[in-house]
Amino acid sequence: MIIVTGATGFIGSNLVAELNDRGRSDIVVVDDLGDGTKWRNIAQRQFIDLVFPSELEGLLSKLSKADVVFHLGANSSTTATNGDEIVKSNLRPSMLLWNWCSRTRSRFVYASSAATYGDGSRGFDDDEAPERLAALRPLNLYGWSKHAFDRWALSQANGGTAPVHWAGLKFFNVYGPNEYHKGDMQSLVAKNARIVHEGGAVTLFKSHREGYADGAQLRDFVYVDDCVRVMLWLANSTAPNGLYNLGTGVARTFHDLVLAIGKALNTEARIDFREMPMSIRENYQYFTQANISKLRKAGYNERFHSLEEGVSAYVGRYLTTPNYEYR
Repeated sequence: MIIVTGATGFIGSNLVAELNDRGRSDIVVVDDLGDGTKWRNIAQRQFIDLVFPSELEGLLSKLSKADVVFHLGANSSTTATNGDEIVKSNLRPSMLLWNWCSRTRSRFVYASSAATYGDGSRGFDDDEAPERLAALRPLNLYGWSKHAFDRWALSQANGGTAPVHWAGLKFFNVYGPNEYHKGDMQSLVAKNARIVHEGGAVTLFKSHREGYADGAQLRDFVYVDDCVRVMLWLANSTAPNGLYNLGTGVARTFHDLVLAIGKALNTEARIDFREMPMSIRENYQYFTQANISKLRKAGYNERFHSLEEGVSAYVGRYLTTPNYEYR
């Protein structure tokens, strides 16, 4: 049996889809559906139960073990301001699952985030040295909650309390199908494919930092299929326990991203530039790039989609239908 929290969300639903494709349907889905369209993310999926997050502790009390727990459920809003709610939704459930997996000797793979790196001034190395982790300064509550759990998990592991095999994944800029419910948190691909297709102009921020042209701010964009493959590999491998960056290891510009959308649609993408709002200008990141040498050293040798390959796959298969396609 496999437990997937956040299973009706973006990355979680893609993971459930891949598990089904690999012949696994003995999945307990843990998530809220809400009153929006998240249900469509798992409308084609097979699983044995759907449990609300509020019922998670009761569920675990009835189970003796799982093959693996994929913990992807969290409040991922980078604008959240209620610290108590973030602790209840992000920190406490993570601790609960860690302790349960430790007792039952179940494998545990959980979502951390590149948001733990803050403004990036201290680099993007998934180094677990206590002094390195103590130096990181997340910029928002979401990033803090992920960082706090990373540090707690490592302290528990160092003290001898840990799942038999575990990995925490620091996701970078993930894009792909089933993100449509995320509203303003959708990737720029999802937000702009239709605009480009209809001949409109994509709006990007002007640069306010020397050495960067308008639209040349850089991100490590990673296709969700690659993330799923890494998660499943880690869950079934003998890779060392610990934290791992999950990106391509190659930073690309927002300008590159828009051109890739146009290429996928066989049209010329037009771009307009606007001033960056003062409210985000001071802390805006101009560069993120995952150092994935640790993942490679652990034995993961699969290549990642290039930006053009990932955007082409996403646009061609999912974003060119009237109401979008779900995986």
